[in-house]
This record gives sequence, structure tokens and C-alpha cells, in this order.
Amino acid sequence: MQKKKDNINRREFLKRLGAGAAAVSAAALAGCGGRNGAKLPALPEVPAEGMTCRPDPRTGEPVSLLGFGMMRLPSVSGRSAREGADEEIDQEMVNRLVDYAIAHGVNYFDTSPAYCKGLSERATGIALSRHPRSSYYIATKLSNFAPQTWSREASIAMYRNSFRELQVDYIDYLLLHGVGMGGGMEEFEARYMNNGILDFLLDERRAGRIRHLGFSYHGDIRVFDYLLSRHDEYQWDFVQIQLNYLDWKYAKQINPRNTNAEYLYSELQKRNIPAVIMEPLLGGRLSNVPDNIVARLKQREPERSVASWSFRFAGSLPGVLTVLSGMTRMEHLQDNLQTYAPLKPLTEDEFRFLQETATLMMQFDTIPCNDCKYCMPCPYGLDIPSILLHYNKCLNEGNLVENAQDEHYRQARRAFLVGYDRSVPRLRQANHCIGCNQCSPHCPQRIDIPAELRRIDAYVERLKQETL
Repeated sequence: MQKKKDNINRREFLKRLGAGAAAVSAAALAGCGGRNGAKLPALPEVPAEGMTCRPDPRTGEPVSLLGFGMMRLPSVSGRSAREGADEEIDQEMVNRLVDYAIAHGVNYFDTSPAYCKGLSERATGIALSRHPRSSYYIATKLSNFAPQTWSREASIAMYRNSFRELQVDYIDYLLLHGVGMGGGMEEFEARYMNNGILDFLLDERRAGRIRHLGFSYHGDIRVFDYLLSRHDEYQWDFVQIQLNYLDWKYAKQINPRNTNAEYLYSELQKRNIPAVIMEPLLGGRLSNVPDNIVARLKQREPERSVASWSFRFAGSLPGVLTVLSGMTRMEHLQDNLQTYAPLKPLTEDEFRFLQETATLMMQFDTIPCNDCKYCMPCPYGLDIPSILLHYNKCLNEGNLVENAQDEHYRQARRAFLVGYDRSVPRLRQANHCIGCNQCSPHCPQRIDIPAELRRIDAYVERLKQETL
């Protein structure tokens, strides 16, 4: 990959930002209702100006800049329904969240057959079917990750089941899910090319059962570049990429097998393909930043949440159609509405400030886990994401120590060990990993999970034995 392909400099970023600023401001003032353009009623918690929208380039229809990601739906226990096998989706709460979102201008809802143990589409369909079909856009995916779903028959069955679960007769945005994951180009060809599924989906778009066809990208850059090289043939309507102020320039430094978001976005811009943004918070990592980063952000904008900086960064790019947020609780939704109703685009100084913040964050050697849970279930019962996230949390809070001579050793030791037992049941901790490596091929961030688990377990044992 040539260096000049990897980078848009700050001046070019702001030039593009400026080119879209007028459209962004106009959309913010106009508000965003259903497809008939009617302004939706605002509730007191949301600014009166209304949701910022971006027009779909092909249809001109207004799409809310805030998209509702249905991957972390609430459970009856109050946690995310992705947390464990016993977490049942709280359908009543899902309905309330969807109602509130639609009433405040959100009209893009993103789901998948793979989310919430296969039940997200059904919950999404139940909640949305209570509203006029013209008031929302549904995005779902052909999530044929498992080899037993790679056959033409199995993939088509999965696709048709999405219509039943979602209670619709057309899908607004259909994605080839997670291209570049696992086996890279070879796996992509097995999932979509050799079985004729991509041709089938192109036919479905021509028939109108798919209104927009795109793909979500993770992993092998060869697959991303290949699909864009055939844009003239496939005419991608949109592409979903991971983008945030840390991944903008540092994704490759965090993990050499990743690709900087700056490059992904610029390649889409060259072809006028709108970007749908996933992981604006890096699975929550950018809302749970080290204390010195919290202080830095709060000093600049004391009334705004830490998370709002990430959402403003992603939303300020004019080539972005919508920014997805997995919102489990009402306060998540309300905070994001404060950011996007309307959006206040980043200034040049704020863009520079966030890039400096990202550079500071790179001093913390966190594990790039986004809590997507694609590594789960572990055949030996480990709670892999919780283990990695507990390690990151302790690192961010200064509760990792290198030796017993550290003045905060006792406090940090207790915080790590007590927090570990509270966060992860003992039978699901890192010491039970046998290194089978059934997890790593499914990780979009390409983490060497067994190696990280061995490292964490060794650290835990040294803490327990007090041999640091």
C-alpha cells in the first residue's frame, strides 16, 4: 500500500469538511422527519432544532445522522442482551427506546441475524412494525460467517428469514457482513462469490426487495480494495467502516493487520460512496478513557459527555451518511440526541485537539477489544471480552503495576484482583484457556486472544503470589 493512499492531511480533511458544512447546517435547520419531510415532534430533553440528516445520494431521502445499532439491546436484567446466554431481551424496553428514537428524528436502525444470540432481528421487527413503514429504514446483513451457511441454499434461507423476522417485504440497506474477516479473500469468495450469492443479491436489488446494497468491512484490506475496484460493476450504495478519532491515524499502529480509518474513508470519498460508521466509541473504549484524558476533554467542554467528542468527530465528515450507536439504556440515546440534534461540526482547532488527544491515548497499551463478542462463545466457557475489558479498565485507571515497590502497589493489587472476580466468574477467567484458538479467527480487530489471555493470567498469578 502506498503511503500517499494511507493519508489525508489535516488541511485536506478540513477542506472536505468545509465542502459539506453548508449541507450539514441546512440539514440541521430543516430537521429530519419521515420520508415525507414532515418535522417530528420534539420532547423536552432534545434540542428544538431537530435531528441532523444527510440525504441518501441515490434517492435524496433524509437519513438521520444518528443510527440506532441494535446489537446491544437491553435485557430484562438491565444489562445488554449480548452479555450471556441467560440474558433475555427486554422487548418492552426495546419498544420504548425505538419509540423515543423515532419521535426524535432517528430513522436508521441497524441489525443482523447474528446479534443478541440471533434474536435482534425479531426484537427489531416487533418494535418497528408498530410504526408506519415509511417512517424508518432497516439495515440488516447477510451474516453467513459459519462454513455451514456458505452454501447458496443456506445463505438464501438466512436472507429470506430476515424478512420474516423484521416483518417487512423489502430491506432498505442490506450488507455483506464482515468482509475481510477470518480467512480474508478466500473466505469472502466462499461466502459470496463461488456460491453465486453476490449475483443473487444484485438481482434482488434490481427487483426492489433490496433498496441499497453495501458491505461492512473488517480485517483484510485486500478484500476492501478488491470490492472498491469493482465499484463500476457492483455500484455499491454504501459501505460500513470502523471510524473514530483514535482509528483515524492509529488503527494500524494499534494492530498492524488493521487499516487506518483515514484511508478507508478517503477511498470511499474518491468514488462518492457514502460511509456508514460503526464503532465510533471503539466498543466503549472512547467513553471509558484514562482519567487524564477525561480531564482534558472535560476542560474543553465541561457540559458535554466524553462520548460526544467521538460522535462529533464521525458526524463531522461530510461523506458520512449515518453513525451507528449501540444504545442499551435511555440515557445513551438521550446523550447521542444531544450531540446530533443538531450536530455542531468540529472546527479546525477541535479536529487538531482530538488528534493530539489520540496521540496521548496511544501511550496506554490497551488491548484493542471492542466487546463485539464475535469471539464468543468460548468452547471452554471463558468470558473473553470481560477479561480483556477488565485489563483495559485497570490500565486506564492506573491500577496496573510493574513491581511491588510501586507506592500504589497494595491499592492497585486489590483493585485488580477484587475487580477481576467481580467482573468475571472464576470458572470463566483466563487461567482456563487451553489455547485452542477457536476465537482469534473471528476477531475483527485481529487480536491474538490466546496470547493476551496467557499474559493476563500470568499477571494475575504474580499478583496473587506477590512475586512482581
